[in-house]
Amino acid sequence: MIVRRRTKIVATLGPSTNSPEALDAIINAGVDVVRLNFSHGNPAEHLELAEAVRNRASAYGRQVGVLADMQGPKIRIARFTTGKVFLEDDAEFILDAALGSDEGDSEQVGIDYKQLPHDVKRGDTLLLDDGRIVFWVKRIEDQRIVCRVVVGGELSNNKGINRQGGGLSAAALTEKDKADIIIAAKMQADYVAISFPRSAADINLARQLLREAGGRGGIIAKIERAEALEVIDEIILASDGVMVARGDLGVEVGDAALPPIQKRIIQHARRLNRVVITATQMMESMITNAIPTRAEVFDIANAVLDGTDAVMLSGETAVGKHPVKVIEAVDRICLEAEQQREIRVSRHRMDSKFEKMDEAIAMGAMYMANHVDVKAIAALTETGATPLWMSRISSGIPIFALTPHAETCQKVTLYRGVYPVSFIVDHDDHASLNKEAIDELQRRGVVREGDLVIITTGDHEVKGSTNALKLVRVGEMEEPKQN
Repeated sequence: MIVRRRTKIVATLGPSTNSPEALDAIINAGVDVVRLNFSHGNPAEHLELAEAVRNRASAYGRQVGVLADMQGPKIRIARFTTGKVFLEDDAEFILDAALGSDEGDSEQVGIDYKQLPHDVKRGDTLLLDDGRIVFWVKRIEDQRIVCRVVVGGELSNNKGINRQGGGLSAAALTEKDKADIIIAAKMQADYVAISFPRSAADINLARQLLREAGGRGGIIAKIERAEALEVIDEIILASDGVMVARGDLGVEVGDAALPPIQKRIIQHARRLNRVVITATQMMESMITNAIPTRAEVFDIANAVLDGTDAVMLSGETAVGKHPVKVIEAVDRICLEAEQQREIRVSRHRMDSKFEKMDEAIAMGAMYMANHVDVKAIAALTETGATPLWMSRISSGIPIFALTPHAETCQKVTLYRGVYPVSFIVDHDDHASLNKEAIDELQRRGVVREGDLVIITTGDHEVKGSTNALKLVRVGEMEEPKQN
């Protein structure tokens, strides 16, 4: 029988993966979702790429989701006349909101985020370039922030700025993001990622803008701000999923605090029935190297053991030398980690009461799957809600989301342990539908004669109506009605 990877792989597209040949290669290597980074490129390029991904995936009989990742607020320095400078420890350096965007030198540089002088005070620590450069704020002089260099080094154009502990007031959705959400709607992105949200209100606004533009995709909250951790459940519940964006988040909270925070976010997302992506520097060394470091292998495996739905590759596939080798390496690591017994059992929601019929069916199916020798679960679904609930329960049983809707097929590409199957429903005879579902799984080599399979289904003319659960043995099913 085929062993399927349960943890999904998200790959960022860029110069290394934009060509038709490169897209074919990463699709064949097993990518589940592609990320379009709206910090780079233009709308026409993003629309063209999204269409190309879907066309190439269709050519190979695959479903590959599209994640449109908004840039968010640019809390960055401006540019130097020489492109970069070297800052000595204990030197004075000024961040000047009034300085021209190309007039930086060894003593000062402009800033894109003009509100910064009003957001900081004496004694604050500012971290630049992912914490490689550290400033201590000495004083504020109108639009100038006078700093002492605590940790110096080379500083080049457009590097990011974080305040240790968080608290910068920049809105999550910029005017650029609002325009880009319209582009995401036009391409029918399956997910839209929102950068630097501080509350559920940021997520709700993004969803409203996406729906007004005609988009139906889910909203992913990128957890990058320290203050987001204070309302993490609120943000998770407002979203369709969250991303543990470890770059900016790690700078704000400190690297030592990041591992337990990652674990907590994953746990909360699963408990609240949302998907979760673990991102940033997962396989960073493979941007140039053909094999990962042992630390990177452990990082991927630990995210899998924690229960992440997906791991995301950024520069590794966008600009790296070995995008296919990276995906193949992640695939191997995930498959091995998923064999560990401790992540194939779960007590998730064992003591809960369920408010919705389809949610109760999903939980009942997973309890049965973990206590009977079931080979597969066939969830006939309209919206994908039932397989999402199922995927929150740890098990080694593959869940196949059989749906006639392309939108639902694309959405479940991000759900851990769920595999999309395009399944046309043109009648309401349950016995025939069940047999057709089993025939489809047999055709895919998932099950064979004598295997036990769980089928969940409902009234197909009503969305969200899963109300039936059946345990069947392949080859011993009820005969369909004769017309």
